[in-house]
Amino acid sequence: MGLSFDDVSYRLEKPTSLAGLSHLPHAGELPKTLTGIRGLDEITRGGLPKGRPTLVCGGPGSGKTLLALTFLVNGALHFDEPGVLMTFEENEEEIASDVASLGFDLPELVKAQKLAVDYVRVERSEIEETGEYDLEGLFVRLDHAIRTLGARRVVLDTIESLFAGLKNDTILRSELRRLFRWLKDQGVTAVITGERGEGALTRQGLEEYVSDAVILLDHRVHDQVSTRRLRVVKYRGSHHGTNEYPFLINADGISVLPVSSLALQHAASLERVSSGVAHLDEMLSGEGYYRGSTILVSGTAGTGKTSLAAHFLDAACRRGERCLCFLFEESPQQLLRNMRSIGIDLEPWVAGGLLQFHADRPSRYGLETHLVTMHQAVADFRPTVTVIDPVTNLMTVGTYTDVQAMLTRLIDHLKTENITAMLTSLIPGQGSIERTETTISSLMDTWIVLANDQVGVRHRRGLYVLKSRGMAHSNELCEFVLTNHGLSLLAPASAAHRAPNDVESGSPEGARHAAV
Repeated sequence: MGLSFDDVSYRLEKPTSLAGLSHLPHAGELPKTLTGIRGLDEITRGGLPKGRPTLVCGGPGSGKTLLALTFLVNGALHFDEPGVLMTFEENEEEIASDVASLGFDLPELVKAQKLAVDYVRVERSEIEETGEYDLEGLFVRLDHAIRTLGARRVVLDTIESLFAGLKNDTILRSELRRLFRWLKDQGVTAVITGERGEGALTRQGLEEYVSDAVILLDHRVHDQVSTRRLRVVKYRGSHHGTNEYPFLINADGISVLPVSSLALQHAASLERVSSGVAHLDEMLSGEGYYRGSTILVSGTAGTGKTSLAAHFLDAACRRGERCLCFLFEESPQQLLRNMRSIGIDLEPWVAGGLLQFHADRPSRYGLETHLVTMHQAVADFRPTVTVIDPVTNLMTVGTYTDVQAMLTRLIDHLKTENITAMLTSLIPGQGSIERTETTISSLMDTWIVLANDQVGVRHRRGLYVLKSRGMAHSNELCEFVLTNHGLSLLAPASAAHRAPNDVESGSPEGARHAAV
């Protein structure tokens, strides 16, 4: 069943902040166990089915074991639910070494009797395919570990290794059903990992039918850029998100991003914030942008887009607000140096902790990974103002449609958090602005266009507000210059806010408007 995130407020918090979800089940839905994994509990509306088995399947390197281990570790650390890991591929020392870089101290959890790790070696040559083959030995070991710890969570990693030597489909199906039924009878919430098969979710093609929930992990590469995605294929008795969701594996572990929170229910603030340029504020009915709105600053190369964004950041920091700037073209040091040349010194704000930069090459990740990374940076720093410079560089790693979908998700999140966002956009050459910017302009509340025109032997810079939703704004073209004291408009906006038809075509004003 599809999930609307109308009633789910997604935030990248620590697992402990999700504890209240388990006490608020939706009417008629199954009891659930929180995973503590960022985003996954929102997608599943409270976690995995309590006391039932969940299958996590995917190809090599997709993150199956990491997701399962995170489920166990979070249960032991944050929800007072001891767990048992039964592994058929790696022993306790190897697994502990694998996850140590993520901050998981498995030996300490074992010592504290919050986790038990049981390595079961399975040799194909030792498996006798007879009608007497069963899993009694496995059940005895699992039962002992569960009773000893009082375990509420169990992970089996991976099921293919357990049944690798069985060729008899009748025995295989019988034992699979028996295993899943036994886990249910124990009342434990179980995660079973499985390798993806040819034309089926798993190698045997049966596990997905006997599981109460199935989560598919996918690690794909397109145009030499890798992306990890997660999809809840099945969840008996519960609503859940059915889309593909990007997820990230980094030093903080695994985090999933719900990207369908597009209910358009974010608040619309009446508070105004300055652009950092007094005459531009005048053009915006004298008060600047709405807080929580999105602003697009577009123009050809060298028109002053980054300079205008620097004014915005400087003004916000002077108000004591936290600002986050994503750079896809320059390094932070290069931007700081360049802005000092026009009298804007952002270095004190960086040193004071009010301004933080995140610089990355667009080609480093796929669009979805960029999206997850930016969400996480916003969650960690909690800014009130965000700048993305330039957003058009993301076009190099995706189509216009892909970039628009990614930005829609990002802007939706920023609006939900009441974060004022400014995006700069490079217009190639002297092409039509409207045609070039249709990919993202419709998502913007305010659109400011910067352009150059040539007068004799010099270039002249111009600025005009193409649109600004919800406020009276000037539609005049104003010439500006970049000085030692920043961006300065040479002619303030008219208080009358004349429409384009009111500009006489033969006047100097009309000539400048036509040139741009």
